Amino acid sequence: MSYLKFDKTLMINLQESLQREILRANQKGAYHCTTIVGCNTRKYHGLLVMPIPELDDENHVMLSSLDETVIQHGTPFNLGLHKYQGGSFSPNGHKYIREYSLEIIPRTIFRVGGVILSKEKIFSRTENKLMIRYKLLDAHSVTTLCFHPFLAFRSVTELSVRNDNINRHYDEVRNGIKTRLYNGYPELYIQFSKSVQFNYKPDWYMGIEYPKEQERGYPYQEDLYVPGYFELDIQKGEEIVVCVGDKEFDTDSLLEMFDKEVASRKPRSSFYGCLVNSVHQLYYNPTGDDYYLLAGYPWFKVRARDLFVSVFGATYLVGEYDRYENVMRTALKALRNFLRDRQNDPVIREIDNPDVLLWAVWSMQQYRLKEGLEKAKEKYAEIVEEIIKFILSQSHPNLKLSDNGLVYTDGRDKPVTWMNSVVNGRPVIPRSGYVVEFNALWYNALKFYKELNDNAPMDRIDNLISALDVSFPYTFLNKYNYLFDYIDGPEQDWSVRPNMIIAISCPFSPLTRAQKRSVLDIATKELITQKGLRSLSPKSGGYHPTYYGSQYNRDIAYHQGPVWPWLLSMYVATYLDMFGKAGVSFVERTLISLEEELSHHCIGTISELFDGNPPFTGRGAISFLMNLSAVLTVMDLMRKYDTDNK
Repeated sequence: MSYLKFDKTLMINLQESLQREILRANQKGAYHCTTIVGCNTRKYHGLLVMPIPELDDENHVMLSSLDETVIQHGTPFNLGLHKYQGGSFSPNGHKYIREYSLEIIPRTIFRVGGVILSKEKIFSRTENKLMIRYKLLDAHSVTTLCFHPFLAFRSVTELSVRNDNINRHYDEVRNGIKTRLYNGYPELYIQFSKSVQFNYKPDWYMGIEYPKEQERGYPYQEDLYVPGYFELDIQKGEEIVVCVGDKEFDTDSLLEMFDKEVASRKPRSSFYGCLVNSVHQLYYNPTGDDYYLLAGYPWFKVRARDLFVSVFGATYLVGEYDRYENVMRTALKALRNFLRDRQNDPVIREIDNPDVLLWAVWSMQQYRLKEGLEKAKEKYAEIVEEIIKFILSQSHPNLKLSDNGLVYTDGRDKPVTWMNSVVNGRPVIPRSGYVVEFNALWYNALKFYKELNDNAPMDRIDNLISALDVSFPYTFLNKYNYLFDYIDGPEQDWSVRPNMIIAISCPFSPLTRAQKRSVLDIATKELITQKGLRSLSPKSGGYHPTYYGSQYNRDIAYHQGPVWPWLLSMYVATYLDMFGKAGVSFVERTLISLEEELSHHCIGTISELFDGNPPFTGRGAISFLMNLSAVLTVMDLMRKYDTDNK
């Protein structure tokens, strides 16, 4: 029985099925994404979406959908589904779905009268290629399949509008066609594993709507060009494969190629297996030489902070040590370029953010905690020293060392922390001055630097650590026994936020155990939910728990109450440190709640954030690296308590 399976009752209920999405991606940044009923609800959705570096830095929807039609006794039954103006759906192919499952690859079972048709999809890991395998499981008479390709050839940030500038030309290739609507785009190949007839019948389908864009207040109607349709007969028990990509393929090998791709996949038969597979979707190796982790799908690129926070949990902790080494080698090369030449990396974005250096040291420290001090010294002592000296020399443009040992940053006009939402060009949360997690990470980095040097006397470092032992609790610990979020001159931010959990979870902390316990208690009372930590306590001013509506409403709410699961690993590490085995049952309940999310929003993965109030609906990016890494880290933390999380 499939771990992720949906029956007819859910599939025909569009209120439920349209909220569930499916994502498949390769290591080149290309992907396939739609809902489980095949109806696109975002402008980011498409059967084949891929980067085209020759045009810009965005992904581009090449093929929006491929509508199938089953013909028996001259009667067509269209299996496609699109939303049109006025809330109407057509052609309502979802009513023929009997089952949808996802264990190794997505599989849909259709039933049309006496016809039972299986449809499976797989996305190549190394090529911009989607393959769809159809198998006629049962039929009592001659069956014909037709396929209508809905072409887009546009950026994911735009929408297609009917125009006379398209290139309607196509060329026949082996068992299919190739076509290109606009100059600058690559050819799109649509090929079959057997001979097929293409009938040229060009038409525009007008006014297709994307409700997710409508929610945000964006343009949401699109016109898509259909050049014609493919037609072929299929026999009972026969399998055919359709291949869509940016180059021509050997159609004789498509069936074999599909089987090989399936054999290379790991099953999604457990919570752990789903998380690992979801992380694999975020591996990014565009050139073959450099290795990255995308921050999330469908709109995030590679971001420095996300990468350093997540790389250890997303690679090393799942046993992929070579991948960990490759990603770190690429990331540290970019980091050195910034340290030495103030050079921003073309792929790893936001590497100049003031906390990135501190998160990088924290990330290397995770390796030390697993592999021991000697291996960490050999691998990372040099780069950690370079980072510390860079900060000490006041070389960072926006991370300055104060006389009291604390580090100061200016975030009044431009957001510099992970709470980075902007409205009208200004930060929604102007976290500036002494930022709590920056200074906790700074103290931790200094202590780790000392450890890498065998705690040898270092007068300046020793003095800074001693100063921070006093100045950190004096500055941040307030009379209610939690931590100010930031201090900027006379301004003290009393908001109860989860950044203080970062401060108490670092391996080295300037707080006593009792002080950390009091901070943990406040977070447990006001921030923790079954999905992770709220970004703001409901008791604090400006609490906006629901991330929904127009882009303005979302930007205002982004870090003002919604739950961010990536902070859970730090909370759990501290919680288990305080309570030991007595805390295991609480963590298990949280993992169970997050496991439930695999059947919602994007199937088999975890969303970027959740509403701050019940029912804690998943929102934002449909798959988010830091959350996946955090949950994998929590599972690793639980292993020493002999808890079976696999």
